[in-house]
Amino acid sequence: MSDPHISLVIPIYNEEELIETLFVRCINALSKVSDNFEIICVDDGSTDKSLNKLIECHNKDIRFKVLILARNFGHQAAYTAGLEYAKGEYIAMMDGDMQDPPELLKEMYESLVSESLDIVYGKRTERKEKFPKRLFINTFHLLFKKIIKIDMDVDVGNFSMFNRKALNAFLSFKERSRYLPGLRSFIGFSQGSIEYSRPDRMRGEAKMNFGKLFNLGLDAFFSLSNFPIRICLFTGLAGVILFFLATVYTLVSKLSGIAPFGWSSTILSIYLVASIQLLFLGIIGEYISRIYKEVQNRPLFIVKQFID
Repeated sequence: MSDPHISLVIPIYNEEELIETLFVRCINALSKVSDNFEIICVDDGSTDKSLNKLIECHNKDIRFKVLILARNFGHQAAYTAGLEYAKGEYIAMMDGDMQDPPELLKEMYESLVSESLDIVYGKRTERKEKFPKRLFINTFHLLFKKIIKIDMDVDVGNFSMFNRKALNAFLSFKERSRYLPGLRSFIGFSQGSIEYSRPDRMRGEAKMNFGKLFNLGLDAFFSLSNFPIRICLFTGLAGVILFFLATVYTLVSKLSGIAPFGWSSTILSIYLVASIQLLFLGIIGEYISRIYKEVQNRPLFIVKQFID
């Protein structure tokens, strides 16, 4: 059997309420592009009935394949696992919560072919999530774009489609702490975007809570920018300048008979310096922990079974 023309990779974690809808919409969407396709759903250690429903969908259509990981390895690792197994000439990736409309895959594919692009990604013009989550995500994207040294659109996620050449370059990155949209921009190639309004979840609860989003944001900043460690350097230089000015002020006040600051200002200064030191130790610790993960060289994911 020849390799599929299009592969679609979808990570799944406890999405039992959406599996059947996901199956129908993805099959219908890809059928409008080509009959020769595969859908690889990566079960990332689901604890509900998601896996059973995925297998039921596979039994209905063998183009719907299930990659089962040995445990929950995380969103970015599940994506990577599915991309490693994808065999298509064109490879798409989308979340399994139905907030990325599969109907846009046809438009992405046509844009890749007609405009001779290597990568097309979805660019969100509007988000329907709750305000606190929107505020957190929008703030992250604005800061991330200003800090990193690569050209990247604001408010783009994993929803995208590659040709095989671009995907091979994308998969050549082997780091453990990864932010896939950033790596996608980092590899270069000719890239375009499709604008869309991102809806809220149809059913169920969001799996990417604020804790997971925060950790993903840290991975993005620490893996693609040296800005956090630069903060330590610049603040340290500012501290040296302030220390010099304070020394000059103290000498002048003693010579002129002006009483220097009392014990309260001294204590506050000690607390300030100690807090800054602890903050910097935390930043350095984040880098060291990521270096430790890379040195361990553990597998990014472990596959338990591939139902194809």
